[in-house]
Amino acid sequence: MFTGIITDIGTIRSVEQRGDLRLVIGTAYDLDSVAIGASIACSGACLTVVEKGADWFAVDMSAETVARTAPGLWAQGGRLNLERALKVGDELGGHIVTGHVDGVGTLVSATREGDSTRLIIAAPAALAAALAAKGSITVDGISLTVNSVEDQPDGAVHFGLNIIPHTALATTLNALPIGRAFNLEIDVLARYLDRMQSLRKMM
Repeated sequence: MFTGIITDIGTIRSVEQRGDLRLVIGTAYDLDSVAIGASIACSGACLTVVEKGADWFAVDMSAETVARTAPGLWAQGGRLNLERALKVGDELGGHIVTGHVDGVGTLVSATREGDSTRLIIAAPAALAAALAAKGSITVDGISLTVNSVEDQPDGAVHFGLNIIPHTALATTLNALPIGRAFNLEIDVLARYLDRMQSLRKMM
């Protein structure tokens, strides 16, 4: 379980295709306090530490995880938003995040609004019903508030976010090429409500 508050930006030092994809990620975390088997959210995907050194940890990614996350994210030299798992008693500064990616969004536009940056992200139709203005969304592991929602003719949805300067500096949202892909996780309450609605339709 996570909160969507990023505490480090890691860098992918190496990528090796074994049975699964092995990533070695550089970090400023104190790895003495990170156990083998611990969970770390890497740009929104909950991954398990399988090996570690003084300033790096390694994770294995299954083909399923790679297929369901943002294309191009897991390349050598890539920067990742990192968050360690929530401990009982920790401050819940963002919202409850599971680290399970629900879909991939793409950046439609990024424009300045005062000191902030206004993002419009396209999300797939499967997530449209779970997005609402003033609701929560996790974008590449970052807990953010949805400011606007605009349904599209094809069933997809465009949603708007405002990124303040601190968030841009503390995360990977300082690099925003149009078309950039993001890992999206809908609010956990929306996920359960969607499941309940699906079951009601079947009755």
